[in-house]
Parts: sequence; structure tokens; C-alpha cells
Amino acid sequence: MNRAARRAPHRGFLAALRSAGDGVREVFRSEPNLRIQGAIGAAALALSLWLGTGTAAVLLASGLVIASELLNAAFERLADAVHPSPHPLVGAAKDASAGAVLVCAVAAALVGLVVLGPALVQRLAGWFG
Repeated sequence: MNRAARRAPHRGFLAALRSAGDGVREVFRSEPNLRIQGAIGAAALALSLWLGTGTAAVLLASGLVIASELLNAAFERLADAVHPSPHPLVGAAKDASAGAVLVCAVAAALVGLVVLGPALVQRLAGWFG
């Protein structure tokens, strides 16, 4: 049994932060999509810093994608624990949860395009134009 399962429901703020960190680390280790999304978010953040624009929007959009992936992982684990054998409704619910991550990722990509695109085109035009 892991540490999180043994914890009492009413604990201090630092213990709650530790539990949250444990959850993020566990999902980061077990979910390749979270690692990919984190790398894309880090690259977008680096690009926004280099371009000098859109850093807040990139951070918010990236945070939304990471948070949605964490919620998706939590939902899938809970669904598997409650109903371990395949069931059409559980499968549909898991698909909907994954769809929410997709919507967030597409929205983040559009934010990146709108916020970073013009500055990137201008920077590249200065080099090649």
C-alpha cells in the first residue's frame, strides 16, 4: 500500500502538498503522454521567453493541458479500481475523459499559434527576409 492510501483524510497543508506531489510524480512516471505534453509545454515556454511575448498565456495553456491529463489519469485509475473488467459505459467514460484532454491540447496549440505565431514569423523574417 502506498503512502497516499495510508494517510488520514484530515491532515496539514504540507502533508496535502506532499500528497499532491506524489500524485504528479506517479502519473509523470507512468504516463508517457504527460511527459510528452510537459516537454511540448517547456518548449513553448522557452519559445515565448525567446520571443519575449505570450509567456503568461503559454503557462496557462500548458497548465491546463497538464492538469487535464492528471485528472484523466486519476479518473482512469478510479474507473479501473471500481470496475476492473471491461464495460461499455466505463470505456465510454474513459474515452470522454481522454477527449477532454484532447480538447485542452488543441486549445493550447491554438493559443500558442495565435500568441507566438506572429512574433515567430517576424523574428524569422528578420533573419531570412
